[in-house]
Amino acid sequence: MARTEPARGMRDYLPEDIRRREYVIGVIRRVYERYGFEPLETPAVENLETLMGKYGEECNQLIFKILKRGEHEASGQADLALRYDLTVPLSRVVAHYQSKLPRLFKRYQIQPVWRADRPARGRFREFYQCDVDALGSTSPVIEAEVCAAVSDALTELGFNDFTIRINHRQLLTSILNAADISEPLHGTALVAVDKLDKIGADGVKKEMEDRGIGANAAEKLLELFRVLGDDREQCRRLLDAAGVAAFENVQAVFAHADATSAGQRLKFDCSLARGLSYYTGAIFEINVPDLAGSLGGGGRYDNLVGMFLGQSVPACGFSLGLERILVVMAERGMFPPTLATTPADVMMAVFDAKDTPHGLRVAGLLRQSGLRVLVYPDADKIGKQIKYADSLGIPFVAILGGNEIEAGTVTVKNLTAQTQETYDQAAAGGAILEGLKQRG
Repeated sequence: MARTEPARGMRDYLPEDIRRREYVIGVIRRVYERYGFEPLETPAVENLETLMGKYGEECNQLIFKILKRGEHEASGQADLALRYDLTVPLSRVVAHYQSKLPRLFKRYQIQPVWRADRPARGRFREFYQCDVDALGSTSPVIEAEVCAAVSDALTELGFNDFTIRINHRQLLTSILNAADISEPLHGTALVAVDKLDKIGADGVKKEMEDRGIGANAAEKLLELFRVLGDDREQCRRLLDAAGVAAFENVQAVFAHADATSAGQRLKFDCSLARGLSYYTGAIFEINVPDLAGSLGGGGRYDNLVGMFLGQSVPACGFSLGLERILVVMAERGMFPPTLATTPADVMMAVFDAKDTPHGLRVAGLLRQSGLRVLVYPDADKIGKQIKYADSLGIPFVAILGGNEIEAGTVTVKNLTAQTQETYDQAAAGGAILEGLKQRG
């Protein structure tokens, strides 16, 4: 017998899952649009060459590759891949449609991505990202606004204990230099440092040593992170000229963010790395206390579009991880009690199969009133039909028998209050809507 569970790291979305997902997406989309971001969608499949070499060596290994098809299948070679994130496809789109897009292009994108990663709590191989990006300006206003947009989105979802950590890639480079880590090893060091929250200082030290970084340098780097922490002024005194310039950029982001909802959330963290290699400037990550890892992250990536276009285009963005948000909201009971948990507001029931056309007509009238209506398809005993509606949590049952058809009425049973009233068919919808309001 064939297996019925989904592939490892993938999920089936049952009705309640989808209702919750659509609720969260709806909130995020409305907030993003309030900030002037426009919607964009890209294909699930990209050319393999589009993705390879953009994320760093370790991330390249997590790309789901698609083998060539037809007569080329036996070669075992791949030419396509499932998209790894939404940022590289955005960069490709900007390069391809540059003449059709505004000079300052602000877009949001909410779509699934795929990574051949090890599944864990809140981490899947297929998951949704909710991205917001602005391209065409180097101003720190961009960083402040993307942070404010994601801050507003999380606040409207009910989060009140999150922190937006901020650092700068060039500032990190300056700290790596201060720890005597040679420049060719900077990239591999950052991949290890990015795991600090997940595997701790000892785990990062071991991984850096495994990657060819000397024990003394690894220890020195971790000690610098421990001593400097979130102390911006102490960090500044350590930096070289390039690091100081990066520090001033971070200060400018703080100054602009103070005028937005993100100001109270922003916190400097000199150890924040972000593992993707395309970041060039300020980097961000959102954390809540009861989740290992982050709810999202992002940063400035001024050189990525240039890999496709041949010229630099300034860009900065932030990505929220939908699955992790859903996990935390479910565990904390954060979904609103008014969120629909049933397939319908009312179920249409008839006594006799020959009366089903009348039932369908009344169901249409109820739908025109704005109600969600489920029509019970079989002429079972009314008790059985009512029991079915109750099992689905449907609060009202509209019952149509011979007397109602003759009189142009319909009997509405309130399953919560265990009462029933008979209404003119044209007035029944309004009565049920009023009953739903009273239920809250």
